This record gives sequence, structure tokens and C-alpha cells, in this order.
Amino acid sequence: MIDFKSIDRYSRQIRFHGVGEEGQRKLLASKVTLCGCGALGTVLANNLARAGVGSIKVVDRDFIEPSNLQRQVLFDENDVTENLPKAEAAARKLRAINSAINIESVVTDIDRTNIESLCEGSDLILDGTDNFEIRYLINDIAVKYNKPWVYGGVIGSNG
Repeated sequence: MIDFKSIDRYSRQIRFHGVGEEGQRKLLASKVTLCGCGALGTVLANNLARAGVGSIKVVDRDFIEPSNLQRQVLFDENDVTENLPKAEAAARKLRAINSAINIESVVTDIDRTNIESLCEGSDLILDGTDNFEIRYLINDIAVKYNKPWVYGGVIGSNG
């Protein structure tokens, strides 16, 4: 049974036929690893926290710069002034959005030596990176452990 506070907070999702109380319970019990917290990653992290995903691990090596602010929705000028790593700033914002979920920030490069441990225990891996080498590493882990992973990105634009 979902507690009263959760029912109120997630009432719109619970009422939605595609989610319901059972689906919300699954979301609250879910563990997600988010690789990359730039433009795509901040939107994903924001929506995961608001939806009530129970545990979110945010992995990114980069620090917030002024040029990030127009497209990376979780960050603000204070984060730039404090010279915060993206993973730590995102974790702080996500905890403010939803204090009932577990947020872990990991400030590191993703590579073949740590990809397995970073994704260990996750029900879902989300790829918010802009790097094909990392995308291939995530794919290898997802296949090896039969874990779903979702990626998105932009290669270029024209027109």
C-alpha cells in the first residue's frame, strides 16, 4: 500500500490507467543509473525525481559552466559561482524536488574500468551522454546483464 502522502503527491499518475497504484509502487522501488547530466540528462533526472523513481544515481565528470545554463534545466548561476560538478548540483536539486527518494551523485569519467560497478543494481540505465564510446560501453553492460537502457542524442542539424 502506498502511504497517504505519496497518494497525494503522485495522484495524477496513479489515476492514469497506464500507471495506477501498482505502477507507482514499481516506480518507487526502481533504481536508475543516469550516465551524463547535460541537456538531455537534466531533463531525464528532473522527470525521474518528479515521477517518484525511488533511487537515481547521477554520473557525470563535468563541472557547470555559464554556457550550460540555457539548455541544462537543473542548473543555475549559483551552481556556476560555486563551481559545482554537474552530478553534485543535480543531486542537490533533485533532493529539493523530492526528498523521499534516494539520490546518489558520482563525479567520475565513465570508462571500461568502472561502467560495470556504476550500473550495478540498476533496473534501468539511461544514457544522457554525448559520446559514442561511452554509449558502446553502456550497451555492452546492458546486454551482459540483460538490463534495459535508453539513449538519445543529436548528431547535428541542418536546414
